[in-house]
Amino acid sequence: MKLLITGGAGFIGSNFIHYILKKYPDYQIVNLDKLTYCGNLDNLKEVEDNPNYKFIKGDICDQKKVTEIFEEEKPDFVIHFAAETHVDRSILDPYTFTETNIIGTHILLETAKKFGIKKFLHISTDETYGSIENEKFKEDDILMPNSPYSASKAGADLLARSYYETFSLPVIITRSSNNYGPYQFPEKVIPLFISNILEGKKVPLYGTGKNIRDWIYVLDNCEGLDTILHKGEIGEIYNIGGGNEKTNLELTKIILNELGKDESQIEYVEDRLGHDFRYALDIEKAKKIGWEPKHSFEEAIKETIKWYLENKDWWKKLKQKEFEEYYEKQYKDR
Repeated sequence: MKLLITGGAGFIGSNFIHYILKKYPDYQIVNLDKLTYCGNLDNLKEVEDNPNYKFIKGDICDQKKVTEIFEEEKPDFVIHFAAETHVDRSILDPYTFTETNIIGTHILLETAKKFGIKKFLHISTDETYGSIENEKFKEDDILMPNSPYSASKAGADLLARSYYETFSLPVIITRSSNNYGPYQFPEKVIPLFISNILEGKKVPLYGTGKNIRDWIYVLDNCEGLDTILHKGEIGEIYNIGGGNEKTNLELTKIILNELGKDESQIEYVEDRLGHDFRYALDIEKAKKIGWEPKHSFEEAIKETIKWYLENKDWWKKLKQKEFEEYYEKQYKDR
């Protein structure tokens, strides 16, 4: 079995590659990644010499390159992680998100159709649903995205669905809640707050910190994707949630407490534009095919903090001048 994984040098993609190579030693993986600011080959150093792993630098928006890869590699499955994902950046530069998340996905779908791919697993997000005050989102709920990022992902979801309905392309869509764990680029809240505290800096908390997110440990997400890839029904959508709802303030306090700090480290900043209040996913559909999260938040967040403590060289290299200038503008000049 040969898998073409797009965006495999990113956070979830790299964790998924580690997971697959460990669980299925006879599977072959081709990792196509553009290596933007958050694509990092250091995430995959442990597998770079694995004979069943191959890295190709390329852009999913490059039709010629994508076609060449399908012709040469002849993958059986496509697992499509590649995307621009940071909401703050989508507010500053929406067009890049439209280009990568919609046009790039469209190119992959069209190429997969041409080459007769056996399965196309499209990785999406709970943010496409928008915000929900009570209850939990189900897979057939109407999409109401509220940021350029989530709108671009919703557009990609609809394109993927259309290729199943119109062309019978064997598409499955997954929507995950907020992931955390090792190798997450330190612009996202958990690694940002951990690294800031370790650097003696304050942590920038949006608004009052009352916005609610559901958190899933990245290895639970990888297991969910694996289950859906092999047991999911073609043409269906599956939610992958962790069942760990925390306000951003609660999450911040947990991180501070684990690192021996108090709330004086918090710097409340102006709220994000169009900030969704709450995400929550109903995962009964995924449970019916044999998956549910295994890791408790309490233990997994400790393991995550420990990983960033033990891998300071990994994240320090990423928090360079460009990154620092971006956050100066984002949090202090608004």
